[in-house]
Amino acid sequence: MLKPQKLEKVLIANRGEIALRILRACKEMGIKTVAVYSTADKELMHLGLADETVCIGPAPANLSYLHIPAIIAAAEVTGATAIHPGYGFLAENADFAEQVEKSGFAFIGPKADTIRLMGDKVSAKHAMIAAGVPTVPGSDGPLPEDPETALRIGREVGYPVIIKAAGGGGGRGMRVVHREEDLIEAAKQTREEAGAWFSNPMVYLEKYLTNPRHVEVQVISDGQGNAIHLGDRDCSLQRRHQKVLEEAPAPGIDETARAEVLARCVQACVDINYRGAGTFEFLYENGRFYFIEMNTRVQVEHPVSEMVTGIDILKEMLSIAAGNKLSFTQADVNIHGHSLECRINAEDPATFMPSPGMVKHFHAPGGNGVRVDSHLYSGYKVPSNYDSLIGKLITWGSTRDEAMARMRNALDEIVVDGIKTNIPLHRDLVNDEGFCKGGVNIHYLEHKLANQ
Repeated sequence: MLKPQKLEKVLIANRGEIALRILRACKEMGIKTVAVYSTADKELMHLGLADETVCIGPAPANLSYLHIPAIIAAAEVTGATAIHPGYGFLAENADFAEQVEKSGFAFIGPKADTIRLMGDKVSAKHAMIAAGVPTVPGSDGPLPEDPETALRIGREVGYPVIIKAAGGGGGRGMRVVHREEDLIEAAKQTREEAGAWFSNPMVYLEKYLTNPRHVEVQVISDGQGNAIHLGDRDCSLQRRHQKVLEEAPAPGIDETARAEVLARCVQACVDINYRGAGTFEFLYENGRFYFIEMNTRVQVEHPVSEMVTGIDILKEMLSIAAGNKLSFTQADVNIHGHSLECRINAEDPATFMPSPGMVKHFHAPGGNGVRVDSHLYSGYKVPSNYDSLIGKLITWGSTRDEAMARMRNALDEIVVDGIKTNIPLHRDLVNDEGFCKGGVNIHYLEHKLANQ
Protein backbone atom coordinates (compact mmCIF):
# COMPACT_ATOMS: atom_id res chain seq x y z
CA MET A 1 0.00 0.00 0.00
CA LEU A 2 1.35 3.40 -0.97
CA LYS A 3 2.18 5.76 1.88
CA PRO A 4 -0.05 8.88 1.73
CA GLN A 5 1.72 11.94 0.44
CA LYS A 6 1.81 15.13 2.49
CA LEU A 7 2.61 18.74 1.81
CA GLU A 8 5.94 19.95 3.19
CA LYS A 9 5.19 23.59 3.99
CA VAL A 10 1.92 25.52 3.61
CA LEU A 11 1.62 29.28 3.32
CA ILE A 12 -1.64 30.48 4.89
CA ALA A 13 -2.89 33.35 2.74
CA ASN A 14 -5.46 34.64 5.21
CA ARG A 15 -5.97 36.04 8.69
CA GLY A 16 -8.09 35.68 11.83
CA GLU A 17 -9.89 32.55 12.91
CA ILE A 18 -9.63 30.71 9.57
CA ALA A 19 -5.85 31.23 9.48
CA LEU A 20 -5.62 29.72 12.96
CA ARG A 21 -7.91 26.85 11.91
CA ILE A 22 -5.70 26.03 8.89
CA LEU A 23 -2.54 26.25 11.01
CA ARG A 24 -3.93 23.80 13.57
CA ALA A 25 -4.82 21.31 10.83
CA CYS A 26 -1.31 21.61 9.37
CA LYS A 27 0.32 21.05 12.78
CA GLU A 28 -1.77 17.91 13.36
CA MET A 29 -0.50 16.55 10.05
CA GLY A 30 3.14 17.49 10.66
CA ILE A 31 3.15 20.17 7.97
CA LYS A 32 5.30 23.28 8.44
CA THR A 33 3.51 26.63 8.16
CA VAL A 34 4.14 30.14 6.90
CA ALA A 35 1.84 32.88 8.21
CA VAL A 36 1.56 36.09 6.19
CA TYR A 37 0.16 39.25 7.72
CA SER A 38 -0.41 42.97 7.17
CA THR A 39 1.02 45.70 9.36
CA ALA A 40 -2.40 45.95 11.07
CA ASP A 41 -2.28 42.27 12.01
CA LYS A 42 1.07 41.85 13.72
CA GLU A 43 -0.68 40.72 16.94
CA LEU A 44 -2.69 37.85 15.41
CA MET A 45 -2.60 34.69 17.51
CA HIS A 46 -1.48 32.28 14.78
CA LEU A 47 1.68 34.30 14.06
CA GLY A 48 3.23 33.08 17.30
CA LEU A 49 2.39 29.46 16.41
CA ALA A 50 3.62 29.40 12.80
CA ASP A 51 7.07 28.16 11.82
CA GLU A 52 7.70 31.34 9.81
CA THR A 53 5.99 34.69 9.35
CA VAL A 54 6.17 37.25 6.56
CA CYS A 55 4.72 40.77 6.50
CA ILE A 56 3.20 41.23 3.04
CA GLY A 57 2.14 44.87 3.17
CA PRO A 58 0.22 47.66 4.85
CA ALA A 59 -3.28 47.43 6.35
CA PRO A 60 -5.44 47.94 3.22
CA ALA A 61 -6.35 44.49 1.90
CA ASN A 62 -5.58 45.43 -1.71
CA LEU A 63 -1.98 46.10 -0.62
CA SER A 64 -1.62 42.93 1.45
CA TYR A 65 -4.09 40.03 1.54
CA LEU A 66 -5.31 40.76 -2.00
CA HIS A 67 -1.85 41.54 -3.38
CA ILE A 68 -1.01 38.43 -5.39
CA PRO A 69 2.67 39.26 -6.13
CA ALA A 70 3.38 39.77 -2.41
CA ILE A 71 1.85 36.41 -1.48
CA ILE A 72 3.69 34.55 -4.27
CA ALA A 73 6.95 36.24 -3.24
CA ALA A 74 6.40 35.20 0.40
CA ALA A 75 5.94 31.60 -0.71
CA GLU A 76 9.11 31.76 -2.77
CA VAL A 77 11.38 33.24 -0.08
CA THR A 78 10.17 30.80 2.59
CA GLY A 79 10.28 27.70 0.41
CA ALA A 80 6.58 26.95 0.82
CA THR A 81 5.23 24.14 -1.33
CA ALA A 82 1.52 25.00 -1.16
CA ILE A 83 -0.82 27.91 -0.49
CA HIS A 84 -4.15 27.72 1.36
CA PRO A 85 -6.42 30.73 0.66
CA GLY A 86 -9.00 30.08 3.42
CA TYR A 87 -12.24 31.94 2.63
CA GLY A 88 -12.80 35.49 1.41
CA PHE A 89 -9.92 37.56 0.00
CA LEU A 90 -8.43 35.48 -2.87
CA ALA A 91 -10.11 32.14 -2.09
CA GLU A 92 -12.32 32.17 -5.20
CA ASN A 93 -10.02 34.18 -7.45
CA ALA A 94 -9.26 31.97 -10.46
CA ASP A 95 -6.36 34.17 -11.56
CA PHE A 96 -4.74 33.70 -8.14
CA ALA A 97 -5.18 29.92 -8.26
CA GLU A 98 -3.69 29.89 -11.73
CA GLN A 99 -0.69 32.02 -10.75
CA VAL A 100 -0.05 29.89 -7.66
CA GLU A 101 0.21 26.72 -9.72
CA LYS A 102 2.15 28.37 -12.57
CA SER A 103 4.65 29.51 -9.94
CA GLY A 104 5.21 25.90 -8.89
CA PHE A 105 3.08 25.75 -5.73
CA ALA A 106 0.08 23.56 -4.96
CA PHE A 107 -3.17 25.52 -4.64
CA ILE A 108 -5.24 24.05 -1.83
CA GLY A 109 -8.56 24.26 -3.60
CA PRO A 110 -10.08 23.63 -7.02
CA LYS A 111 -8.34 24.15 -10.34
CA ALA A 112 -8.57 27.65 -11.81
CA ASP A 113 -10.86 26.48 -14.63
CA THR A 114 -13.29 25.04 -12.10
CA ILE A 115 -13.32 28.26 -10.09
CA ARG A 116 -14.09 30.19 -13.28
CA LEU A 117 -16.82 27.75 -14.30
CA MET A 118 -18.61 27.95 -10.96
CA GLY A 119 -17.82 31.62 -10.29
CA ASP A 120 -19.90 32.70 -13.26
CA LYS A 121 -23.51 32.13 -12.24
CA VAL A 122 -24.65 31.46 -15.82
CA SER A 123 -22.01 28.84 -16.65
CA ALA A 124 -22.50 27.32 -13.18
CA LYS A 125 -26.22 26.94 -13.80
CA HIS A 126 -25.58 25.27 -17.17
CA ALA A 127 -23.17 22.83 -15.51
CA MET A 128 -25.72 22.00 -12.84
CA ILE A 129 -28.51 21.47 -15.35
CA ALA A 130 -26.22 19.06 -17.22
CA ALA A 131 -25.54 17.21 -13.95
CA GLY A 132 -29.24 16.95 -13.10
CA VAL A 133 -29.05 19.34 -10.13
CA PRO A 134 -32.38 21.20 -9.73
CA THR A 135 -32.20 24.90 -10.63
CA VAL A 136 -34.46 27.93 -10.32
CA PRO A 137 -36.63 28.58 -13.43
CA GLY A 138 -35.24 31.54 -15.34
CA SER A 139 -33.50 32.80 -18.45
CA ASP A 140 -31.14 29.76 -18.53
CA GLY A 141 -28.40 32.07 -19.72
CA PRO A 142 -27.73 35.81 -20.01
CA LEU A 143 -30.85 37.97 -20.06
CA PRO A 144 -31.00 39.40 -23.61
CA GLU A 145 -30.77 43.18 -23.94
CA ASP A 146 -33.56 43.08 -26.51
CA PRO A 147 -36.61 44.38 -24.58
CA GLU A 148 -39.19 42.18 -26.31
CA THR A 149 -37.26 38.98 -25.64
CA ALA A 150 -36.55 39.99 -22.03
CA LEU A 151 -40.23 40.78 -21.40
CA ARG A 152 -41.28 37.45 -22.93
CA ILE A 153 -38.91 35.57 -20.61
CA GLY A 154 -40.26 37.51 -17.63
CA ARG A 155 -43.82 36.57 -18.52
CA GLU A 156 -42.91 32.90 -19.00
CA VAL A 157 -41.12 32.68 -15.66
CA GLY A 158 -43.81 34.66 -13.83
CA TYR A 159 -43.48 37.62 -11.46
CA PRO A 160 -41.89 38.39 -9.10
CA VAL A 161 -38.48 37.76 -10.68
CA ILE A 162 -34.94 38.60 -9.57
CA ILE A 163 -32.18 39.94 -11.81
CA LYS A 164 -28.68 38.88 -10.78
CA ALA A 165 -25.19 39.79 -11.88
CA ALA A 166 -23.48 36.73 -13.42
CA GLY A 167 -20.27 37.58 -11.60
CA GLY A 168 -21.91 38.74 -8.39
CA GLY A 169 -21.78 37.54 -4.83
CA GLY A 170 -22.07 38.57 -1.21
CA GLY A 171 -25.58 39.91 -1.70
CA ARG A 172 -24.54 42.52 -4.29
CA GLY A 173 -25.74 42.81 -7.87
CA MET A 174 -29.34 41.70 -7.27
CA ARG A 175 -32.64 43.41 -7.98
CA VAL A 176 -36.16 42.07 -7.37
CA VAL A 177 -38.81 43.03 -9.95
CA HIS A 178 -42.48 42.68 -9.07
CA ARG A 179 -44.07 44.24 -12.19
CA GLU A 180 -43.44 43.71 -15.90
CA GLU A 181 -43.27 47.45 -16.55
CA ASP A 182 -40.22 47.73 -14.26
CA LEU A 183 -38.18 44.90 -15.82
CA ILE A 184 -36.24 46.72 -18.54
CA GLU A 185 -35.09 49.57 -16.30
CA ALA A 186 -34.17 47.16 -13.50
CA ALA A 187 -32.10 45.08 -15.92
CA LYS A 188 -30.33 48.21 -17.18
CA GLN A 189 -29.44 49.35 -13.65
CA THR A 190 -28.21 45.90 -12.61
CA ARG A 191 -26.00 45.65 -15.72
CA GLU A 192 -24.43 49.01 -14.87
CA GLU A 193 -23.80 47.95 -11.27
CA ALA A 194 -22.43 44.57 -12.34
CA GLY A 195 -19.99 46.21 -14.74
CA ALA A 196 -18.78 48.59 -12.03
CA TRP A 197 -18.57 46.07 -9.17
CA PHE A 198 -17.55 42.85 -10.91
CA SER A 199 -16.12 44.01 -14.27
CA ASN A 200 -18.77 41.83 -15.90
CA PRO A 201 -22.04 43.47 -17.01
CA MET A 202 -23.77 40.16 -17.77
CA VAL A 203 -27.02 39.56 -15.86
CA TYR A 204 -29.55 36.77 -15.78
CA LEU A 205 -33.16 36.42 -14.61
CA GLU A 206 -34.71 33.90 -12.25
CA LYS A 207 -38.03 33.28 -10.57
CA TYR A 208 -38.03 35.08 -7.22
CA LEU A 209 -39.07 32.63 -4.52
CA THR A 210 -41.03 34.54 -1.89
CA ASN A 211 -40.44 32.48 1.28
CA PRO A 212 -37.53 30.12 0.70
CA ARG A 213 -35.03 28.68 3.12
CA HIS A 214 -31.28 28.71 2.44
CA VAL A 215 -30.02 25.13 2.53
CA GLU A 216 -26.56 24.08 1.36
CA VAL A 217 -24.69 20.82 0.77
CA GLN A 218 -21.09 20.28 1.90
CA VAL A 219 -19.00 18.22 -0.52
CA ILE A 220 -15.41 17.03 -0.74
CA SER A 221 -13.94 15.68 -3.98
CA ASP A 222 -10.43 14.61 -4.88
CA GLY A 223 -10.41 15.45 -8.59
CA GLN A 224 -9.66 11.78 -9.25
CA GLY A 225 -13.23 10.59 -9.70
CA ASN A 226 -14.15 10.30 -6.02
CA ALA A 227 -16.59 12.57 -4.18
CA ILE A 228 -18.66 12.53 -1.00
CA HIS A 229 -21.18 14.77 0.71
CA LEU A 230 -21.21 15.58 4.43
CA GLY A 231 -24.93 16.27 4.56
CA ASP A 232 -26.67 19.63 4.47
CA ARG A 233 -26.80 22.84 6.52
CA ASP A 234 -29.50 25.44 7.08
CA CYS A 235 -28.25 29.02 6.78
CA SER A 236 -31.58 30.83 6.63
CA LEU A 237 -30.96 33.26 9.50
CA GLN A 238 -29.48 36.11 7.47
CA ARG A 239 -29.25 39.87 7.54
CA ARG A 240 -28.65 41.70 4.25
CA HIS A 241 -27.79 38.37 2.60
CA GLN A 242 -25.09 37.73 5.23
CA LYS A 243 -25.39 34.56 7.32
CA VAL A 244 -25.71 35.00 11.09
CA LEU A 245 -26.41 31.51 12.49
CA GLU A 246 -26.12 28.11 10.81
CA GLU A 247 -27.03 24.55 11.72
CA ALA A 248 -26.64 20.98 10.50
CA PRO A 249 -28.54 19.07 9.43
CA ALA A 250 -31.27 21.37 8.09
CA PRO A 251 -34.44 20.70 10.15
CA GLY A 252 -37.73 19.68 8.58
CA ILE A 253 -36.48 18.78 5.09
CA ASP A 254 -38.38 16.27 2.94
CA GLU A 255 -36.19 13.16 3.16
CA THR A 256 -36.78 12.05 -0.43
CA ALA A 257 -35.86 15.49 -1.78
CA ARG A 258 -32.83 15.59 0.54
CA ALA A 259 -31.49 12.21 -0.57
CA GLU A 260 -31.89 13.10 -4.23
CA VAL A 261 -30.15 16.48 -4.01
CA LEU A 262 -27.26 15.08 -1.97
CA ALA A 263 -26.67 12.40 -4.59
CA ARG A 264 -26.92 14.94 -7.43
CA CYS A 265 -24.31 17.18 -5.79
CA VAL A 266 -21.87 14.29 -5.46
CA GLN A 267 -22.38 13.38 -9.13
CA ALA A 268 -21.90 17.02 -10.15
CA CYS A 269 -18.50 17.02 -8.41
CA VAL A 270 -17.46 14.00 -10.46
CA ASP A 271 -18.82 15.53 -13.67
CA ILE A 272 -16.89 18.81 -13.30
CA ASN A 273 -13.80 17.03 -11.90
CA TYR A 274 -14.00 19.08 -8.71
CA ARG A 275 -11.00 19.10 -6.34
CA GLY A 276 -11.17 20.03 -2.66
CA ALA A 277 -13.98 21.16 -0.37
CA GLY A 278 -16.97 23.03 -1.74
CA THR A 279 -20.58 23.92 -1.06
CA PHE A 280 -23.65 23.80 -3.26
CA GLU A 281 -26.10 26.49 -2.15
CA PHE A 282 -29.83 26.08 -2.66
CA LEU A 283 -33.11 27.80 -2.00
CA TYR A 284 -35.63 25.35 -0.58
CA GLU A 285 -39.36 25.98 -0.83
CA ASN A 286 -42.40 23.71 -0.77
CA GLY A 287 -40.31 20.55 -0.61
CA ARG A 288 -38.11 21.43 -3.59
CA PHE A 289 -34.47 22.46 -3.94
CA TYR A 290 -33.29 25.15 -6.38
CA PHE A 291 -29.55 25.60 -7.02
CA ILE A 292 -28.28 29.18 -6.73
CA GLU A 293 -24.47 28.95 -6.65
CA MET A 294 -21.45 26.93 -5.64
CA ASN A 295 -18.77 28.20 -3.26
CA THR A 296 -15.45 26.74 -4.39
CA ARG A 297 -13.73 27.00 -1.00
CA VAL A 298 -14.06 26.11 2.64
CA GLN A 299 -16.91 28.06 4.24
CA VAL A 300 -17.23 29.94 7.52
CA GLU A 301 -19.84 27.45 8.68
CA HIS A 302 -17.87 24.26 7.91
CA PRO A 303 -17.55 23.35 11.63
CA VAL A 304 -21.20 22.28 11.94
CA SER A 305 -20.66 19.67 9.22
CA GLU A 306 -17.50 18.50 10.98
CA MET A 307 -19.37 18.19 14.27
CA VAL A 308 -22.13 15.94 12.89
CA THR A 309 -19.80 13.75 10.79
CA GLY A 310 -16.52 13.71 12.72
CA ILE A 311 -14.64 14.45 9.48
CA ASP A 312 -11.97 17.18 9.50
CA ILE A 313 -12.62 19.12 6.29
CA LEU A 314 -9.38 21.13 6.47
CA LYS A 315 -7.18 18.06 6.87
CA GLU A 316 -8.95 16.41 3.95
CA MET A 317 -8.30 19.49 1.79
CA LEU A 318 -4.60 19.32 2.67
CA SER A 319 -4.41 15.63 1.85
CA ILE A 320 -6.15 16.06 -1.51
CA ALA A 321 -3.85 18.97 -2.42
CA ALA A 322 -0.89 16.63 -1.82
CA GLY A 323 -2.29 14.33 -4.51
CA ASN A 324 -4.02 11.74 -2.33
CA LYS A 325 -7.43 10.26 -2.98
CA LEU A 326 -10.28 10.86 -0.55
CA SER A 327 -9.72 9.22 2.83
CA PHE A 328 -13.43 8.38 3.12
CA THR A 329 -16.16 6.82 1.05
CA GLN A 330 -19.81 7.83 1.30
CA ALA A 331 -20.46 4.70 3.34
CA ASP A 332 -18.03 6.05 5.97
CA VAL A 333 -20.08 9.24 6.43
CA ASN A 334 -22.57 9.04 9.28
CA ILE A 335 -24.65 12.08 10.18
CA HIS A 336 -24.98 11.95 13.96
CA GLY A 337 -26.74 14.48 16.15
CA HIS A 338 -27.16 18.19 15.50
CA SER A 339 -24.85 21.21 15.50
CA LEU A 340 -25.32 24.99 15.65
CA GLU A 341 -22.90 27.82 14.90
CA CYS A 342 -23.23 31.46 15.99
CA ARG A 343 -21.03 33.94 14.13
CA ILE A 344 -19.60 36.34 16.68
CA ASN A 345 -18.96 39.77 15.14
CA ALA A 346 -17.34 42.89 16.56
CA GLU A 347 -20.35 45.08 15.96
CA ASP A 348 -23.09 46.95 17.78
CA PRO A 349 -25.94 44.44 18.30
CA ALA A 350 -28.56 47.13 17.66
CA THR A 351 -27.09 49.21 14.82
CA PHE A 352 -24.70 46.56 13.40
CA MET A 353 -21.98 49.19 13.07
CA PRO A 354 -18.44 47.74 13.37
CA SER A 355 -16.88 47.96 16.83
CA PRO A 356 -13.10 47.61 16.56
CA GLY A 357 -10.85 48.14 19.55
CA MET A 358 -9.07 46.49 22.45
CA VAL A 359 -10.46 43.26 23.91
CA LYS A 360 -9.89 43.83 27.61
CA HIS A 361 -11.00 40.37 28.64
CA PHE A 362 -11.93 37.26 26.66
CA HIS A 363 -13.31 34.10 28.21
CA ALA A 364 -14.24 31.15 26.00
CA PRO A 365 -17.10 28.93 27.15
CA GLY A 366 -16.63 25.19 27.68
CA GLY A 367 -18.47 22.02 28.45
CA ASN A 368 -19.49 18.90 26.59
CA GLY A 369 -20.22 19.52 22.90
CA VAL A 370 -18.88 23.11 22.86
CA ARG A 371 -16.29 24.34 20.33
CA VAL A 372 -14.88 27.84 19.90
CA ASP A 373 -13.06 28.83 16.68
CA SER A 374 -11.58 32.25 17.41
CA HIS A 375 -8.31 34.15 17.28
CA LEU A 376 -9.33 36.37 20.22
CA TYR A 377 -7.36 36.69 23.45
CA SER A 378 -7.37 39.21 26.27
CA GLY A 379 -5.39 42.25 25.15
CA TYR A 380 -5.93 41.65 21.42
CA LYS A 381 -6.83 44.75 19.43
CA VAL A 382 -9.48 44.14 16.76
CA PRO A 383 -8.45 46.22 13.71
CA SER A 384 -10.91 48.34 11.76
CA ASN A 385 -9.59 47.28 8.36
CA TYR A 386 -11.28 43.91 7.83
CA ASP A 387 -14.47 41.90 8.24
CA SER A 388 -15.99 42.11 11.72
CA LEU A 389 -16.03 38.32 12.32
CA ILE A 390 -14.02 37.61 15.47
CA GLY A 391 -15.08 34.07 16.24
CA LYS A 392 -17.52 31.23 15.87
CA LEU A 393 -19.30 29.51 18.74
CA ILE A 394 -20.30 25.95 17.86
CA THR A 395 -22.26 23.38 19.84
CA TRP A 396 -23.20 19.75 19.22
CA GLY A 397 -25.92 17.65 20.77
CA SER A 398 -27.49 14.26 20.16
CA THR A 399 -30.66 16.18 19.27
CA ARG A 400 -31.39 19.71 18.05
CA ASP A 401 -32.88 20.59 21.43
CA GLU A 402 -29.71 19.46 23.20
CA ALA A 403 -27.49 21.43 20.81
CA MET A 404 -29.71 24.47 21.39
CA ALA A 405 -29.55 24.09 25.18
CA ARG A 406 -25.76 23.88 25.03
CA MET A 407 -25.65 26.98 22.82
CA ARG A 408 -27.74 28.92 25.34
CA ASN A 409 -25.29 27.93 28.08
CA ALA A 410 -22.27 28.80 25.96
CA LEU A 411 -23.67 32.22 25.05
CA ASP A 412 -24.25 32.88 28.75
CA GLU A 413 -20.65 31.92 29.55
CA ILE A 414 -18.74 33.70 26.78
CA VAL A 415 -17.15 37.02 27.76
CA VAL A 416 -15.81 39.64 25.32
CA ASP A 417 -15.17 42.89 27.19
CA GLY A 418 -13.92 46.16 25.72
CA ILE A 419 -15.76 46.07 22.39
CA LYS A 420 -19.37 45.62 21.36
CA THR A 421 -20.41 42.29 19.86
CA ASN A 422 -23.55 40.67 18.47
CA ILE A 423 -23.66 38.14 21.33
CA PRO A 424 -26.90 39.72 22.68
CA LEU A 425 -28.53 39.10 19.29
CA HIS A 426 -27.55 35.43 19.39
CA ARG A 427 -28.90 35.07 22.95
CA ASP A 428 -32.18 36.40 21.65
CA LEU A 429 -32.19 34.11 18.60
CA VAL A 430 -31.63 30.85 20.49
CA ASN A 431 -34.64 31.72 22.66
CA ASP A 432 -36.81 32.84 19.74
CA GLU A 433 -39.94 30.70 19.49
CA GLY A 434 -40.03 30.63 15.69
CA PHE A 435 -36.37 29.69 15.29
CA CYS A 436 -36.57 27.08 18.04
CA LYS A 437 -39.38 25.33 16.13
CA GLY A 438 -37.07 25.10 13.10
CA GLY A 439 -37.50 25.79 9.40
CA VAL A 440 -37.63 29.61 9.31
CA ASN A 441 -37.15 31.30 5.93
CA ILE A 442 -34.46 33.71 4.76
CA HIS A 443 -36.60 36.76 5.58
CA TYR A 444 -37.31 35.74 9.17
CA LEU A 445 -34.45 37.58 10.88
CA GLU A 446 -34.88 40.85 9.02
CA HIS A 447 -38.63 40.82 9.74
CA LYS A 448 -37.87 40.13 13.39
CA LEU A 449 -35.37 43.01 13.61
CA ALA A 450 -37.74 45.38 11.80
CA ASN A 451 -40.48 44.68 14.33
CA GLN A 452 -38.41 45.15 17.49
